[in-house]
Parts: sequence; structure tokens; C-alpha cells
Amino acid sequence: MLNRREFSKYFVTGGAALLAPSSLWPAGNPTASPQQPANQTFDLLIEGGTVIDPAQNIHASLDVAIKNGKIAEVSKDIPKERALKVVSAKEKIVTPGFIDVHAHCYDGVGLGMNADRYCLTRGVTTAVDAGSAGYATFPNFRKYILNTSTTRIVALVNIGAIGTAMGPGSLDWVNPQLTAKAATDNKPVVVGIKIQLSKAITGAGDMECLKRAVEAAEIARLPLMAHIEDSYSPLPGILKMLRKGDIYTHCYNSRTHGILDANGKILPEAREARKRGVFFDPAQGQTHLNFEVADKCFQQNFLPDTISTDLTVIAVERRVYDLPTMVSKFMAMGIGLDQAIGMVTSNAARVFDYGAQVGTLRPGSEADVSIFELRDGEFEFEDSDGGKRTGRQMLVSKAVVRHAQVFVNAV
Repeated sequence: MLNRREFSKYFVTGGAALLAPSSLWPAGNPTASPQQPANQTFDLLIEGGTVIDPAQNIHASLDVAIKNGKIAEVSKDIPKERALKVVSAKEKIVTPGFIDVHAHCYDGVGLGMNADRYCLTRGVTTAVDAGSAGYATFPNFRKYILNTSTTRIVALVNIGAIGTAMGPGSLDWVNPQLTAKAATDNKPVVVGIKIQLSKAITGAGDMECLKRAVEAAEIARLPLMAHIEDSYSPLPGILKMLRKGDIYTHCYNSRTHGILDANGKILPEAREARKRGVFFDPAQGQTHLNFEVADKCFQQNFLPDTISTDLTVIAVERRVYDLPTMVSKFMAMGIGLDQAIGMVTSNAARVFDYGAQVGTLRPGSEADVSIFELRDGEFEFEDSDGGKRTGRQMLVSKAVVRHAQVFVNAV
């Protein structure tokens, strides 16, 4: 069944560009230039949009030109005749392709969703699979998902042998050497290690699991993403083990051993972790975001470094939906448009090595471009505990450029 915002004729399954709605392109398709002069420079021109690129501190009406799959030029009034195809982005926002640093893309296994359907169709050109596969299951994940997706998917290898479908299981299955080998053997599509620390998953063995996950990350020379929620061990001891470049995901949850002390103050260990270079990521998913916790953190100037989804087949249907909705939700929580976009572009680009220059429209970078409509109105958002928040703006994906192809959202 089609869900919410969809592409205009087919899903993106084989990577083919889709027909555009007349509301986006007046002629119903990217308009071909009437002439193709010898000095023609660009393959595609996106004209007339409001370009927001926090990596370059850009928020202005500009055109974006693309050549050979790279951003070629961002400037005013680029002549149409210099491009083979022209896309009108009038009254729309043009951004670097969004990056979701926490999603689950093992379609058909566990709670994995289809990234081409729920990421690329929503303006997300790069997704980080957060440990859906472990060292025992990673080869099939790479063969059937990573190698076939139009969305750029990079992955974290779970410290558990199977991945998120089962959790670490017995400590006998938590093998740092095999995890590191799987990560190293599968670079560059592997960009980190993942561990889930909660009573339900690691129980009283959480600190030993964390020790082994850190060991695997150090052997593979990769960052570690730590899912920390309702952990058996207190958060201060866990945070002290995280290194520069590691990620604390689900940082605004309301469960025990959270980021706030009994008086609602940020734990000093959290501030120390941020100071030494640990990233803080909310990743709402099903149970991981509480508005009141986030509000208290914001009031103490402790904003997230990134915004992500923890997208699964459940999350795409309720509360989370997609990354633009999460960006809109954080705007409703008080983060400005440009800053929120930075959290899913330039900030997100700093967290992992994606093997390409992403998260910016700087000339020479990958031609991953998203076109959004910013709708005004009243939009209700929900946290993971049933809390409600009303926002005044909603980002809605209208089109995206990936692999030098234009994909269009009809709704």
C-alpha cells in the first residue's frame, strides 16, 4: 500500500527517473534547453529556488548547476541555454541531499524498511544503517541491500553476530575480532560499529559488551554508535568509555539512566563527552524521544549534533514517518530552519566517512540535491511517550537528485 508522500508513477526500484508533476515543472518534465550550443556546460540546472547550504552559510535565491554527477556551480542567474535540462524550483527550498545517520535498511529482515521508498522518496539521499547486520549476516546484507539500493546506504556492523534482529545474545557471540574483520573487509560501505545498551538487550552484561564493541571499533579504526536507553549500568560510566567521534544515539529518551540528573540538569559526564568530541543524536524510533527531556536539554544549551529517525517498518507509519518530518518536529521544538537543515546535512556529514563529499552543495561535491516545499499551517507532532507539540511549518519533499537522475514526488 502506498504510504503518505509517494513518487509520481512508480516507486524507485530500478533507479529510473520518474515523470514530474506539472506543479513542479510547468511542462510536466525537466525542460530541455531549446538549443544545445557548443559551449554547453551543464547536464542539469535547478533554477530559482532558495538554496540553504549551512556548510557554506548560504541562504539565498540561487541556481544550482550539475555536471557529470557533481555540483558544478551555485550562483545567480545561470543561463538556461547552458544546460541540457532545467528544473524549476521556484518558491521551493533547495538543499544538499539529507543524511539520516540512524536508520534500519535491511528490508524484509527484522524491522528493516526499504530505503528507496522511505528515504530517497523523502529527500534523503544518504542513510546509515545502524547495525541491522552483524559479522555473521553482513555478507547477505551487502549483497542484497547495499549493492542494489539507489539510496546511498552505508552501514554499521553490529557487535552482535546476527544484528538488531536478535541483539547480542550470549556473550560468546560478542566477538570484537570477528566484528572488526567484517567491518574492515567491507570498507568503504562500513563506516562504524554499533552496540545496543539496554536491560532488554544486554542486561547486566552491558559494560562487557561495550568494552568489546570499543575494542572492535579500535581494531577497525572506526567510530562506535552506542544505543543507550534504559541501560542496566548508569550513564556516566558508559559515557566515559565513548571516544572522540563516537555517537550517543537516543540521547533524549525518558527511561532510567538518562542524560538528566534527578534535578533535571545535564549530567556533567555528558558535557565532558561532548567536549572531547562525542556526537549526540536523538533518533526517535519507537521509544527514544521525550519532548520534556529535550526541552530541558535545549534550555541548558545542549542541542543535538544531528537529527535522525531510527526508521523501521513501524516508525514509517507512526510518530516518525521520515527525516523531513523529524526536521519539522525539531523546528516545532524551537530549532531554526537553517540550523535544523545543518543537522541533517553539514553536521551529519562530519559523523562518518561516506566515501564521497556529501552534505553540501559546494562545487565538486556529489550532486545529491533535495527540493522541498515549506508548508505553513498547524502540524501536530508526537514524541515516543504520547506527548504532543504543534508546529507552524512542515518540510515536504518534492524532488531529489541522486546518481545524476531526478526523482519526483507527486504529492
